[in-house]
Amino acid sequence: MALYRTRSVRHGQLSCALPPHRRYHSLQHLGECIAQLEGALDLAVHAGDVEIALWFHDAIYGLQAKDNEQRSADWAAGELTRSGAGEAQVRRVRALIMATCHTAKPADADQQLLVDIDLAILGAEPARFAEYDAQVKAEYSWVPEVVYRTKRREVLKGFLDRAVIYNTPLFRARLEQQARTNLRTAIA
Repeated sequence: MALYRTRSVRHGQLSCALPPHRRYHSLQHLGECIAQLEGALDLAVHAGDVEIALWFHDAIYGLQAKDNEQRSADWAAGELTRSGAGEAQVRRVRALIMATCHTAKPADADQQLLVDIDLAILGAEPARFAEYDAQVKAEYSWVPEVVYRTKRREVLKGFLDRAVIYNTPLFRARLEQQARTNLRTAIA
């Protein structure tokens, strides 16, 4: 399957009806991910698969669901199968999407790249990171404040406590220091 060219995908240039609860997991996030990929395509082994996985990685996002990645991966696999993609590609895209659970170290170069792209927001400039943090809080506005603060701090501290946040040397050089600064600020 050929790599889809997405140079026109940028914040504000995509439009579709998304549920109002999707404040961060939105077209803005998708556009930012695609922009990150465009600057790192040479790191991908299967660039088309990485891009397809990016398009689908948050396609299904229920705030109280525990299987968003699985359901998004299933949807992607079904669409790829219907379009005639081979079994190996379907498996790769499914594994890429599942890597965005962020529960295990990415298994291969493409998973490392995809996870780094998904986490690039942690290393954003402070104003964008603050906007992201507010967007996540808005998505979870249904959670009692004390519970949200505790759980959010745990998640952010989990990233901060990693030996490295980013798997690829490119993202580590570009974003690691700013990500650590942003995370320390958000946790404090």
